[in-house]
Amino acid sequence: MSYWPLIGVAWVVAGFALRLNPALVVVSAGLVTGLVAGKDLLAVLSLFGEAFTKQRYLALFLLTLPVIGLLERHGLKEHAQAWIARMRGATAGRLLVAYLGLRQLAATLGLTSLGGHPQTVRPLLAPMAEGAAEARIGALDDDQRQRLRAMCAGTDNVGLFFGEDVFIAFGAVLLMQGFFAENGIVLEPLHIALWGIPTALCAFAIHTTRVLRFERRLEREARAIVAQAAPEVRP
Repeated sequence: MSYWPLIGVAWVVAGFALRLNPALVVVSAGLVTGLVAGKDLLAVLSLFGEAFTKQRYLALFLLTLPVIGLLERHGLKEHAQAWIARMRGATAGRLLVAYLGLRQLAATLGLTSLGGHPQTVRPLLAPMAEGAAEARIGALDDDQRQRLRAMCAGTDNVGLFFGEDVFIAFGAVLLMQGFFAENGIVLEPLHIALWGIPTALCAFAIHTTRVLRFERRLEREARAIVAQAAPEVRP
């Protein structure tokens, strides 16, 4: 057995470590691996073309990036912040909890593409959370803003991860069903998915607690900043 084709893995690691163009690194690593494995250049290019043809639907994801960039250039973030700031009673915590519930429910129904970091969190959820927080506690410093954005991204992750486990056609559910079947345990995917409901509810409760605690921490920090900035009252 020849281990030379594994040089493509080292090529990828080295390219990422040197911060080279990711697309160039991956494509060149594929070429190197194919050539070292004994295939000629035309055969390797043929494999690339075949893989692209079979997975061309992935290119639809790339189309969302310029669309989102164009919307942001025309003030999508600013409009989202202004809209949420005008809503009475809207806070960053309540917004994130509502999004968590909707994200989990949508993922439970198999609608995993309705949310996500590039198409929802970055252009909509994070600006709205920032606008709600600033309307309540005032301007955020850079550290607070970054932590709030990280909480928005984490909320999306939790909602998707624990929501899709309840969907009977989710790959992980089918994988578990196949594993049990190989070991003589007959289970329907529905039975496995139903056992994901308690976990999803616990995840919702735990992350809701984390979000509300985070919001209270931001409020305490804001009060501390105001107290430090206030002039001392002398008798």
